[in-house]
Amino acid sequence: MIAFVLVIIGGVNWLLVGILGDKDLFVLLGMNMGDIIPKIIYILVGLSAIYLAVTHKSACKVCMSAGGGQGTIM
Repeated sequence: MIAFVLVIIGGVNWLLVGILGDKDLFVLLGMNMGDIIPKIIYILVGLSAIYLAVTHKSACKVCMSAGGGQGTIM
């Protein structure tokens, strides 16, 4: 669940960067934390994405129902 929330936060952050250019979620929230805290959060978001990609097939009800549990990548 934590990985899922972090990936959602990361997705929203990338959406804001895409729309607003150089402004990310931390800039918009007025968090002046230096460089280390956002960097740690970005690393956690990336690790969460990898975790979800690796564990998705075994946890996804849609993948389990398609093809008798074989799952397919869309």
